[in-house]
Amino acid sequence: MAKIKAARHFNQGFETVRYAASTLIDLALHERDDADGIDIAAFETAERERLGVPPAAGMNHRPPHFGHIFSDDAYAAGYYVYMWAEVLEAEAFAAFEEAGDPFDPELADKLYRYIYSAGDAREQRAAFRA
Repeated sequence: MAKIKAARHFNQGFETVRYAASTLIDLALHERDDADGIDIAAFETAERERLGVPPAAGMNHRPPHFGHIFSDDAYAAGYYVYMWAEVLEAEAFAAFEEAGDPFDPELADKLYRYIYSAGDAREQRAAFRA
């Protein structure tokens, strides 16, 4: 069991680099004013070099695979949200760890009330702090 627990973080740095590369290239694509006629393979190569992404790291999603990021304006440059959601999830779980009970009913109620059921009813930063 100890070996399984110790291995759960194996390769996390590698996966984070892959995720971050996809995120940053998505953002860079959406910052361009001249998207017409872009050589996407050359753009990806140049961005990976600019960012210092090790060739062995690869990317979670390459630009030709990113069909959903260009499907409408609502998702434009939004790939980062997946990584951000993982950060928020870890922060929320840390509150349960600090309480000493992953099933703490008071914290679970707050998480439901302020996050899961709130939607856009309040500013997200305030909702998360609450």
